[in-house]
Amino acid sequence: MINYYNEYMNNTVLTSTPEELILMLYDGCIKFINRAIMSIDDKNWTEANSNILRAEDIITELRVSLDMRYEISRNLDSLYEFFMDVLVQANISKDKEKLMQILPLIKDLRGTWAEAEKKV
Repeated sequence: MINYYNEYMNNTVLTSTPEELILMLYDGCIKFINRAIMSIDDKNWTEANSNILRAEDIITELRVSLDMRYEISRNLDSLYEFFMDVLVQANISKDKEKLMQILPLIKDLRGTWAEAEKKV
């Protein structure tokens, strides 16, 4: 049986602009951090771990997509490194407060990127 959702998502990724892909990464990161917070509330440590690892994977993908010839990329890399440190610490301690510390920053970056995309 064909999984239509996976096929749709695959087609979406393949037909999206680079700017749209970055927005999707931010959206995914926000989603997984929110899920991790809920999992910690539910004391579901396995699910919390899984969601934090997925957020880490997304931050890693955002980092490798940077063009380090530009100062803004170097600044973003430092911020992404901070996010990774917080995610790792939150995962070790299962501390939702750490996740809640970075969530608004990631949302702000997502909003800034969405505004920039509109102007392109």
